[in-house]
Amino acid sequence: MNQPIEKITIIGAGALGATYGSLLFEMNPEAVCFIAGGDRYDKLYSGGVSVNGKHYTIKVVRPEEAIPADLVIVAVKHYHLDQAISQLKGAVGPQTIIISVMNGIDSEERIAEVYGLDKVIYGLTLGIDAVRDGNAITYKNQGRILFGEKKNTEMSDRVRRISNLFTKAGIAHEIPPDMIHSLWFKFMINVGVNQTSAVLRANYGTLQCSSEAKNLMDSAMMEVIAIARTQNVALSVDDLKEWYKVLETLNPAGKTSMLQDVEAGRTTEVEMLAGTVIQLGKRLGIPTPVNQKLFYELTRIGKA
Repeated sequence: MNQPIEKITIIGAGALGATYGSLLFEMNPEAVCFIAGGDRYDKLYSGGVSVNGKHYTIKVVRPEEAIPADLVIVAVKHYHLDQAISQLKGAVGPQTIIISVMNGIDSEERIAEVYGLDKVIYGLTLGIDAVRDGNAITYKNQGRILFGEKKNTEMSDRVRRISNLFTKAGIAHEIPPDMIHSLWFKFMINVGVNQTSAVLRANYGTLQCSSEAKNLMDSAMMEVIAIARTQNVALSVDDLKEWYKVLETLNPAGKTSMLQDVEAGRTTEVEMLAGTVIQLGKRLGIPTPVNQKLFYELTRIGKA
C-alpha cells in the first residue's frame, strides 16, 4: 500500500501536538484535526492554538465525531494515555497507523493492547525546546521525530509513507536502525533531565553550565543505563555524551516539560520516570537511590 497519508488526527494539543499540528496545517489545512473531549474541546474549538506567535484554527472533533484517519499521532501526557486510547476509537480504521511521541518506554505496548501491534509505529521526539503557556506554544529548535519499526535495516512501506508526509510538512525526522535502543535513550534523557530541571528549577541554560545539575543528571541516567543493560539494551556512557550534544543545541531560556508542569501547578510524569526506574530496580535487584530521592522531592513538590 503506497498511497500517501492524507488524513492525520492528533490527540494532545500541548507543546508537541500543537507544534506538529501547525506544521501539518501549513501543509494542508484540510489534512489535520485534533480529537478532544470536555473542556479541552471547548478551549480548542473557541481559541485554537498559537505557535510562535501565529494563530491556528485547526479543526477539532469530539471523540464520538471522529472518523478513521490514515495516521494518528498520540501526544498526551503519560497519565492521560488510557483516556486517549479510549477516545481514539473512532479515528482508528483498518488501515490506520498510530505513532506515539510520548515520553516513556511502554506507550506503544499499551496502545497495541487495544488496537493491535500491526497498527503501531514506535516514535519519540528529541531536541525540541518548546514552551507552553496555555494554548500558546513557542520554540526555537523544532528538534526531530525519531520513528520506525523495532528494527529499520530496511524501510517498511508504512515508515516510508510517514517519512514522505513529514518531509512534505517540514517536520524534521530520523529513522534509527534500532527503535528500542532509541526509546530507552529518550527515557534515560527524560529521567535525568526532566527531573533534574524540575527539582532545581533549572532552564536549559542552567543545565548547560551547572556542575550540580550535570552531576544529578548523570547519576540518575546511570541508573537507567544499568537497568537497560539487563533488558539487552546496549545503553552506555557514549549515549550520555550524545545527549550533551543535543543539550548544547537547545535554547538556554527554554524549559523541560516537567519544569513547566511544576511551575504551572500541573501533575508531573514522575510516576512514569523515577517511579518506573524504582519499580524496575526493585524487580531486578539494581539500586536506584538517585531516582528514589528525585521521586521523593518531586512528589513533595506536587503536594506543596
